[in-house]
Amino acid sequence: MTIKRVTVKKNERGILLRNGDFERVLQPGTYWLFAGLDTSKVELFAISQPAFVHPLTDYLMAKEPAVVDAEFLRVELTEHEAGLRTENGVLVEVLPPATRRLYWRGLVDVQVEVADLRASAELPAALAARLAQPQLRPRAVTGRAGVLQVEVPETGVGLLRVDGKVERLLTAGSYAFWKFGRNVAVELVDLRLQALEVTGQEILTRDKVALRLNLSATWRYTDVLRAFEQLAKPADHLYRELQFGLRAAVGTRTLDELLENKSVIDEVVTAQVTSKLAGYGLQLDGVGVKDIVLPGEMKTILAQVVEAGKSAEANVIRRREETAATRSLLNTAKVMEDNPVALRLKELETLERVAERIDKISVFGGLDQVLNGLVKLR
Repeated sequence: MTIKRVTVKKNERGILLRNGDFERVLQPGTYWLFAGLDTSKVELFAISQPAFVHPLTDYLMAKEPAVVDAEFLRVELTEHEAGLRTENGVLVEVLPPATRRLYWRGLVDVQVEVADLRASAELPAALAARLAQPQLRPRAVTGRAGVLQVEVPETGVGLLRVDGKVERLLTAGSYAFWKFGRNVAVELVDLRLQALEVTGQEILTRDKVALRLNLSATWRYTDVLRAFEQLAKPADHLYRELQFGLRAAVGTRTLDELLENKSVIDEVVTAQVTSKLAGYGLQLDGVGVKDIVLPGEMKTILAQVVEAGKSAEANVIRRREETAATRSLLNTAKVMEDNPVALRLKELETLERVAERIDKISVFGGLDQVLNGLVKLR
């Protein structure tokens, strides 16, 4: 026979096993084990880690209720219950349904709050706040995968779906929902004015000219629930309607009509898409064509047409100016014909301009002789 000494510290508990079977729980102290015909063994557990993880858990819960009540906190959750475990008042773990565990009593105050999952999918606001901001906790809350946490900004709403069915809209704030036993999803929807670009649309005009157009539209939600009840993806539906409206506006008009009135595309697309969106909870605020790209050969032809037109306009203006100048000269000649003094003044003006271009003038016979010699009046 051999004797073995075992010491259980104050922060420990021991499980005495005799021949592999549970015998009792050892409190702090010193124990002597006698090894004879039976084999005795003591397993020590630090109760600073209160979770009791051992193959004997189910046995103790089933066959040793007195021991369990005295030494452990017993947790048995049904399929419709979840647990919130706290240690010394701090939330540390979310327990899934059907959890069966034992926690040591004594050093750490362990409490488990049971929540009925059938009552509501949403967690109370106070509990949701306790789960939020994990970065401010000394240790992370385990089991948070069983809870969906959502923060809805003030510029939008959240579309709550439970098991594929739209339940309600969530306003701005923080929310948490149980994911156990149900499929919960929240889609954030922006209520602000949004832009949608329809680019690279190749469309033939009525006179068979291929154009590439880029269109920009602004839109917003007016009724989110109605939009998502009738449309799987409202933004994609709006994009297709803008495509159809653009083709209707361009395909029924010639290139000249489009170039003469570029705003007709915006007007036609706006009118057609607005009528198609009625009843879908979407509102089209504005539509504008950003670019109209012509084929390379069509650009050359149009450039030649524009050049010819501008040349013709320039010729008309030149002829008009020449006619006006000739008419002015004719009127001046008539005035001089009937008025010798006016003719004399014109001659002096011409002489002055000529004199400005001459550096040196030699006068013979006096200035009067020069003037009388140059100009003779009738």
